[in-house]
Amino acid sequence: MDKKQSLELCAALSNAKGAPGFEDEVLAVLRRYGEGLGSFREDSLRNLYLSRSGNQGGRPMVQLDAHTDEVAFMVQAVKPNGTLRFTTLGGWVPSNIPAHRVWVQTAAGDYIPGVTASKPPHFMSEAERKAQPAVEDMSIDIGASSREEVLRDFRVRMAAPVVPDVTFEYQEKHDLMIGKAFDCRLGCASILRTLDNLRDKTLNVDVTGAFAVQEEMGTRGATVTANTVKPDLAIVFEGCPADDTVAEPYMIQTAIHKGPMLRHIDARMITNPRFQRYALDLAEELGIPVQESVRTGGSTNGAPIHLSNQGVPVIVIGIPVRYIHTHYGIAAHSDVENAARLGCIIRGDPPPPAPRHFGADGRRADQPLLSPKAAPPWGRSFFVDPIKTVPYALYTSAKIRCPSWLFAVDLSPFPHIQP
Repeated sequence: MDKKQSLELCAALSNAKGAPGFEDEVLAVLRRYGEGLGSFREDSLRNLYLSRSGNQGGRPMVQLDAHTDEVAFMVQAVKPNGTLRFTTLGGWVPSNIPAHRVWVQTAAGDYIPGVTASKPPHFMSEAERKAQPAVEDMSIDIGASSREEVLRDFRVRMAAPVVPDVTFEYQEKHDLMIGKAFDCRLGCASILRTLDNLRDKTLNVDVTGAFAVQEEMGTRGATVTANTVKPDLAIVFEGCPADDTVAEPYMIQTAIHKGPMLRHIDARMITNPRFQRYALDLAEELGIPVQESVRTGGSTNGAPIHLSNQGVPVIVIGIPVRYIHTHYGIAAHSDVENAARLGCIIRGDPPPPAPRHFGADGRRADQPLLSPKAAPPWGRSFFVDPIKTVPYALYTSAKIRCPSWLFAVDLSPFPHIQP
């Protein structure tokens, strides 16, 4: 996939309307641009699965994750004056909502324009002007003058999804994309780009792209995809909040133009440190720019995935996006390219044999056997029996090359890589 095709994909995904639970347009775009990369299937929630061409079954499974929904709104009621009361879908800051164009779905399934409205300052009291805006005091105006007109002529009804009305733009000179829903349509694009990069490659693993619904409502879709795919390893692609315009310089950890961000922790997941270290070391070795962060809030689909199927090692490859969870996002296309490059760490190259000075349990040959509680970190194994164990040292030693599928699988089918 060349740059022109990639930008066309990003534009089509960004422009698609996909409120949580109403991701239909996004799935249509993914099916169109993913044709030839594998076989598609859906579940009843409309999670979309793309099984890579070349999957054989009976091998370790790698799940590539991104979510298809976006922060949006839903019509809660129609007021007598013809405006629409609404509720939020996903996390919005109320002050960011008014005075923007939106698309409102009709009973026929098409979308009509509207404007998020609030009381003009001319009619506000002094107390109202000083108060923070509240969503319940806002409305969406589609131009109707009565409830009857909304229902009869505009054909808008309760529970209609509403999304921001923003058209994707790209500035070639600055490599900047401006658009809506970059959280997480850029992640969706990264999955397709990764699978395209792996086209016709010989892998030691099976790979499935899982495009999950309703992430913005509490990572609901990924709870299902993880139990459907049953991955041994997962890579989550996410449009993540850039901090380069809001943080002090020493705290900037997610800047645009500086590569994808790999978080060590967020509110719901501590990233598997062995997998994380492997990805960071490999990025350095291959010259892929990356950033690291320690987050105290937020979460991704990594939260339900890493707790599924008795535990799954997960990393999150985040594409920095300024001003996510608003109508507009700003991101660098180069960060999408590098996210897809990093996503190809699942190649599955054979690892080197274990260093001779380590025994089968990870101890140095001259190290006395210690109790598990007293064993040093380099002497512990990452897994517990009855799964075949691999020395912890293999994962923590710098620059040791080992494939990502080594992290969470029963190694008995691979006798040539037993330590």
